[in-house]
Amino acid sequence: QVQVVESGGGFVQPGGSLRLSCAASGSRFGMYDMGWYRQSAGNQRDLVAGITRGGSTNYADSVKGRFTISRDNTKNTVYLQMNNLKSEDTAVYYCKIQNTLRVVYWGQGTQVTVSS
Repeated sequence: QVQVVESGGGFVQPGGSLRLSCAASGSRFGMYDMGWYRQSAGNQRDLVAGITRGGSTNYADSVKGRFTISRDNTKNTVYLQMNNLKSEDTAVYYCKIQNTLRVVYWGQGTQVTVSS
């Protein structure tokens, strides 16, 4: 069982920045594929950014050029740097981990609110 804990959410004005962190348990963190998803009220949970065990990244079109996903395998942590935040980025952000057996684990989510 992998424990997944997100942190770093909060309230920010449009144009501001936040960095989300996702810490995961387990000794094989470097073998996991990771992703950040978000879900706003009344909507489905959508991919924001993903990073593979090899370091390849992909982003939703709506966040390209503003968000950056990265990982630090020495700290068992994946990050999402969010810059130039917009009101439409308001959502609960979830961290997803997929291990080598394709078993998926989710964190509990962290709220991001962008408002003036």
